[in-house]
Amino acid sequence: MSGMQDNTRKKPVVLILAGHDPSGGAGIQADIETVAANGCHASTLITCMTTQNTTEFRKYIPVCPEDLLQQAELVLAEMPIGACKIGLLADSGILAAIKAILLRLKNVPIIVDPIINSGSGVKIMTDDMIQLLLDNVLPLATVVTPNSVEARALTGLDDLTTAAHKLLKQGSKSVLITGTHERTDKVINTLYFEDEPPAEFTWDRLAGNYHGSGCTLSSAIAAYLALGENIKQAVEAAQVYTWNTLKHGMRFGGQQYHPDRYYR
Repeated sequence: MSGMQDNTRKKPVVLILAGHDPSGGAGIQADIETVAANGCHASTLITCMTTQNTTEFRKYIPVCPEDLLQQAELVLAEMPIGACKIGLLADSGILAAIKAILLRLKNVPIIVDPIINSGSGVKIMTDDMIQLLLDNVLPLATVVTPNSVEARALTGLDDLTTAAHKLLKQGSKSVLITGTHERTDKVINTLYFEDEPPAEFTWDRLAGNYHGSGCTLSSAIAAYLALGENIKQAVEAAQVYTWNTLKHGMRFGGQQYHPDRYYR
């Protein structure tokens, strides 16, 4: 075939800043699959490489912050960004670079998935990094999506409602705390805002452990926000999608299942 095709069909662009998981269950691959499966285009800036699989996490290897900034400069020079998702941040230089990138995104929804521990339970983010995240990234967030363990680690508070409001006071417009780690028959996820009652979402608890469920959920929220949904609509639709990816999960090795992000 010759010549150029004038294709005016476009998809919203979701800018993703996250780490790479070589197992493909979590991290940037999870984000790309989720965004693509929900009708958006993923533009990706990798914050770090990791040495891990579904059962073991050994280390992370940050990229050069200056390289990340240059990549972002070129992407932002030509792509209109519909939403931005932030994943693994384990290095202060990378966090400073990401803050500079976020400050360039005017009126763009920003979703922060605060990854403190790996899927296998290893602590990745130090206490100093947690404080930097709270001070520099959360004030720019539209939605922050900690699980209950992360919410307590971020705030030092045991009560999840109190923890959510402490995170809201850091500047995030909303906080979604997921309840998969709680000892409840059903999974209860709760969306908090500063000036309105929280919204609870209850889901059947699925058997098994999953690698990349948090990445899937936060990226799905980003995709739905980029598609024009409001926060409540995006959060609810993303949960429906994520629950189904887990229901159709696949085990490629080890103890954890990979969500099937193309289950449809």
